[in-house]
Amino acid sequence: MRQEAATSFVVALDAGTTGVRALLVDGGGAPRAEVYREVLPACPAPGLVEHDPETLFRATLDVLSEALAAVPGGVRGLGIATQRGTAVVWEADSGRAVHPAISWQDGRTIRRCADLLAEDRDRIRAGRLRCGTLDAWLAWRLSGGRVSATDASNASCSGLFDLVGRGWNDAILAALRVPAAALPEIVDSEGVLGQVDASLGLPAIPIAAVIGDQQAAMMGQLRLAAGEVKITYGTSAMLDLNAGPEPLWSMQGAYPLVLWRRAGHVAFCLEGTAITAGAAITWLRDGLGVIRTPAESGTLAASVTNAGGVWAIPAFQGLGTPYMDAAARAVVGGLSRATTRAHVVRAMLEGIAWRCREVYDALRTDCPFAPPAALRVDGGAARNELLLQLQADALGLPVERPAVLQAGALGAGYLAGLATGVWATTDELRDVWRRERLFEPAVGADERETRFAAWQRHVAAAREP
Repeated sequence: MRQEAATSFVVALDAGTTGVRALLVDGGGAPRAEVYREVLPACPAPGLVEHDPETLFRATLDVLSEALAAVPGGVRGLGIATQRGTAVVWEADSGRAVHPAISWQDGRTIRRCADLLAEDRDRIRAGRLRCGTLDAWLAWRLSGGRVSATDASNASCSGLFDLVGRGWNDAILAALRVPAAALPEIVDSEGVLGQVDASLGLPAIPIAAVIGDQQAAMMGQLRLAAGEVKITYGTSAMLDLNAGPEPLWSMQGAYPLVLWRRAGHVAFCLEGTAITAGAAITWLRDGLGVIRTPAESGTLAASVTNAGGVWAIPAFQGLGTPYMDAAARAVVGGLSRATTRAHVVRAMLEGIAWRCREVYDALRTDCPFAPPAALRVDGGAARNELLLQLQADALGLPVERPAVLQAGALGAGYLAGLATGVWATTDELRDVWRRERLFEPAVGADERETRFAAWQRHVAAAREP
């Protein structure tokens, strides 16, 4: 490692669906400080999911201020990773949002978002309002209105992006009556865009990266070669496959997105979703009361050698890839008088692993690249060692758990460091990335496929009307 890098730091901001995190990383790739504030969305009516932007921004300033207090200086850049597809409309002069931010989870979808924009059409055309995804608003607000930018990964999640033309889609903008002048410029995922406004009470750190959270996790896991895959276990499980310089089109319920744009060159990913992952563990705690903490799910499930005939389809919010069935619902079956809470918990963990296997298979169906040697995982549920062993068994692939589970924040930090010279190339990042543990498959191929086929026969029960 170069001496200059060893004494430098980057800070990453990860604004997610349920909270905001700041991660301070040194030039050796090690976290020096991590600060988190929960900022839950509001659900004012069925199907509506909104964020209070001002509450989110106050939390942003708090976590950045506390993380930066851990070092006296030497912070070279700020990287911003955000939840994707969340729509914000804000005043150009003050940066204050004029509506609650409409979450990517919101059921109003495009029609309602278009209605909200229509309510302020005249002000938008007059240049008094701006609109964009959460990253664009945060960059604008943190810079005091000097940065109007979103990166290509976030833009590709907005519904307004042309994957072929690789810019805003004029036809879609016209159909939705969104003035192009109100949208941010599409920029590289790494590169200095401006500085944090000193009036916010923070150091004037260069804003050096913006990227979507799942794409940031791909960078944090160094999934840099075509065909490499990661799973992020959050509320949902998001699987992304590096597709290389051209998009992959799927007939299996997966969707192409921009992975990142670096030095003007675009890379793509193919993404699939198991809609329920960590949320199933939360349900075991809050809905059934069979565990007290998410961490207890692993130890309780490991107390039995198998699920005792119990099976679970974790579809509390529908089935994503490859089914794309929003009406599906979770099912637990195979219960007997001998069933214990440990069997139910283990069955749910197995169900998460099998759902991720289905998504992985869907990504591989349309992929021309050789299978990866291993799959990397991150997110809160990646702490669950039984889940990761079940995942390795379900896939027949080794599963790597990194030393830093907050891969989205780490990836945004990596990009900020690349933009500001903390690291010269991604080859240097390979020297600082650390694996904490490797989980090898423990079942043979025949047994794996027999178990998978048995579990898949139960999926129909989750899809019945």
